Amino acid sequence: MFDGILQNIFNALQWGSFYSMIALGYCLVYGVLRLINFAHGDIFMTACYIAFFIAAALLSVFAGGGWLVFALTLVLTMAGTALVGITIERIAYRPLRRKGVNRLYVVITALMVGFILENGNLAVLGASSRRFPDILDKQIIHLGPVMLTNLKVLVIIAAFAVFGILQFIVKKTVFGMSMRAISYDKFAIPLMGIPVNQVITFTFALGSSLAAVAGILFGMSYPVLDPYMGMIIGWKAFIAAVVGGIGEIRGAFLGGFILGFIEIFIAAFFPSSFKDLVSFIILLIILVIKPTGFFGVARSTKI
Repeated sequence: MFDGILQNIFNALQWGSFYSMIALGYCLVYGVLRLINFAHGDIFMTACYIAFFIAAALLSVFAGGGWLVFALTLVLTMAGTALVGITIERIAYRPLRRKGVNRLYVVITALMVGFILENGNLAVLGASSRRFPDILDKQIIHLGPVMLTNLKVLVIIAAFAVFGILQFIVKKTVFGMSMRAISYDKFAIPLMGIPVNQVITFTFALGSSLAAVAGILFGMSYPVLDPYMGMIIGWKAFIAAVVGGIGEIRGAFLGGFILGFIEIFIAAFFPSSFKDLVSFIILLIILVIKPTGFFGVARSTKI
């Protein structure tokens, strides 16, 4: 019994790591623009496919894969996915922001961008699932009664590394301070000489890069890709960010692990068909008790 609990703890840490890395992307965009980028889950899906093609190309040159192939795939996937995020911001969101339209139209636009990514992938690549190539050899690690793989450990370490790097960027860098300033008062910031459009572009690039890290690690761990794979995991990551406190990095990170632990332990002790039902009931109860999430705070609105 105890051995099974330990095993499920590591499984929950891995699954929660995926939710946390995707939730951090939602958190970044919302923190700066007060915009829920509902296309973020599909950016994660796009990152999986970008990593798929890059890894396949690299494996044709470096047969057998290895850490060099993994590092190159990670860097190139992050760059390609950041470019996707920048393109979406420039084409879809910036014109609406300049016109000062109601946020409802921006939300609708975000949903449409997600549908375009999904169905564009479907139209270009077809409905057939694709298998992510093996970049790293799978190794089994025994910690007493607990059995881990090197990929599981890599995912967990990556999630905490991403969180630490993001905290440093937001708290200690000029761009991070500019992002926080825009979140407090986006109207006064241009008067202080801060290039708002550049900061917002950087935010979308950074958020999309986080989705790329999650995408390549997810593809390596669960190597079956399809055009709609980002929909459910994206919505769940958004809910995790809200539970932790949307707009707060610590909250998004914690919320992902909360959802991961709830799902894994429900699936361990109850029929798997109950997993989503019970998980969302628990999350709903948490939000009823604390509507702003664990780290979120109520904000006053200037009129």
